[in-house]
Amino acid sequence: MRLLAMSGSLRRRSYNGALLEAASAGCARTAEFVVWRGLADIPAYNEDLEEAPPPVAQLRQEIARADAVLIATPEYNGSIPGALKNALDWASRPFPDNSLRRKPVAVIGASTGLFGARWAQAELRKVLKTIGASVLETELSVATAHEAFSVEWQLREPQLATALCSIVSELIQRTLQDAA
Repeated sequence: MRLLAMSGSLRRRSYNGALLEAASAGCARTAEFVVWRGLADIPAYNEDLEEAPPPVAQLRQEIARADAVLIATPEYNGSIPGALKNALDWASRPFPDNSLRRKPVAVIGASTGLFGARWAQAELRKVLKTIGASVLETELSVATAHEAFSVEWQLREPQLATALCSIVSELIQRTLQDAA
């Protein structure tokens, strides 16, 4: 099973990237865990382009090759980061047959605020459902992320690590059920 992980943050050492690394290191023993790092290369969505630019084609191929997708999002001004929304706009085309259609997806998030990107996660689930993805309702909100990770970028609280692995496990189970 191939699990594609995407961070909605462009920062090299983002808390959401750390969340995906924690998932990769501790949770996905039964899956090939692939972290996609091409968000910064995606140009602004332009429906006038007949052919997708190479970074967009690459994103679509990675999603198509994946059995499931795990997205970690920060929260910017109470919503989804623009770069992540833009990438999903590209991925949603052509609409009826896009690479996310019926694809199992889980959404998690971390932020330095007290709510752990809850609003962004809700918005992201709405966008993904509109695109046609099969979205898990389970969420993981890592609040005060600047305190939640150790110097080695590991989750300090065992219950957060357990919740993270539980979501990855649920995503894998959903994917296996959908494939059966």
